[in-house]
Amino acid sequence: MPSVLIKTYGCQMNERDTEQVASMFLAGGYELTKDEDTADIILINTCSVREKAELKAQGKMGLLCARPHAKPWVVYGFMGCMSQSCGQDLFRIIPRLDIVTGTRQYHNVYQLCNRLLRSRLGNPPTEPLRRGAHICHTEHEDGFQNAIRDHLPPSGHCTAFVSIMQGCDMRCSYCIVPSTRGEECSRPMDDILREARELVDRGVKEITLLGQIVNRYGKEQPLINGRSAFVRLLEQLSDIDGLERLRFTSPHPIGFREDLVRAYTYLPKLCSHIHFPMQSGSDRILALMRRPYKNEKYIRLCEAMREARPDLAITTDIIVGFPGETDDDYQQTKAAVERIQFDNAFIFQYSPRRDTIAAAMPDQICLRVKEERNHDLLETVNRIATARNNALVGTLQHILVESLSKNNPNRLQGRTSQNKPVMIPAGSAAIGSIVPVRITESTGFTLYGEPA
Repeated sequence: MPSVLIKTYGCQMNERDTEQVASMFLAGGYELTKDEDTADIILINTCSVREKAELKAQGKMGLLCARPHAKPWVVYGFMGCMSQSCGQDLFRIIPRLDIVTGTRQYHNVYQLCNRLLRSRLGNPPTEPLRRGAHICHTEHEDGFQNAIRDHLPPSGHCTAFVSIMQGCDMRCSYCIVPSTRGEECSRPMDDILREARELVDRGVKEITLLGQIVNRYGKEQPLINGRSAFVRLLEQLSDIDGLERLRFTSPHPIGFREDLVRAYTYLPKLCSHIHFPMQSGSDRILALMRRPYKNEKYIRLCEAMREARPDLAITTDIIVGFPGETDDDYQQTKAAVERIQFDNAFIFQYSPRRDTIAAAMPDQICLRVKEERNHDLLETVNRIATARNNALVGTLQHILVESLSKNNPNRLQGRTSQNKPVMIPAGSAAIGSIVPVRITESTGFTLYGEPA
């Protein structure tokens, strides 16, 4: 039986896309492997949000292609955002590379790889061995968003990702995503509901909806009784028997309407957590980023959501060292973090990306200043997050038990509705169950407890 290894870099959407590709290989008679030395096909699903992610994927593939091994017919391929952005240039960087497929070609990956492998295994082989085939598919296909389906979450998992749309129309000045993922395209609601029901039938208890700007799902559809297509989708998913929890990521302040805030008051399956990118606390920098909102609007939305759901945990993304960011701009960001009291934040040093407006801006910030601001803001975020988690010691939390701990076989790991990781003793609850847990300890970012 031939085998395939798929390594994933980047976001949750990449993880979901990898699951779809893996399911096609399984259906085609392949087995999945983590062994680089025995795999017949090796694929890397790539990210382009930062240069470091691209260099990491290229470095890994370069090492794989250069190693001596017993299988000269191995097929090597890149998928995803870097493939979409770089295309044919990747064959120049890694001549042994065989296949490059973009973000709108995931549904064709299995067919391309299988055909190439079979040609190399023919007697005699019709495809030369140890030489890159240089097959590149990055073109747009109409209706590709309807092919985001038919995937299997990892075996035994009680959580799953469901992509509800692709692409982004916002054109933030620093972001390469509109170039790699294309324009916004929403899936039919009936297809999403069918996929969700099938996942629940397989034992999935929690679904996370994915989209580059997930709350713009179905933006072309009219409001019905004051509710957007996205809120109507949340309502219908909440009606599925057996689905216990519902999450979504990541929304944008633009299009975050009052109906979505209100949904937190009447949809109990909607988890008490939102990842809500702020990017900067300075209105001047937000304007340079082409983020069409002011920080005060962002803060009011956070306050409104916490009023609707008092136990809501808010996490965010923040960029430091954006071109032209002054010390005052940075201090405004730090002040916003203190005011909102985020439960956690992903802080990124600005990274110029090809063909973006910000890459050509004057007043690029030096690496030393970026690192100083990154370190300083991280200390602030960690202090706040640690305090918020310590405050949970002694409280009763309901956790979805997801799996054995990756680091300790004597513990089970799960998450609260607020997306906080919790460890409990192994054998004290069944995987896939939601159990009340008394929190006994916090190490800052991980909670420990006993089933109550």
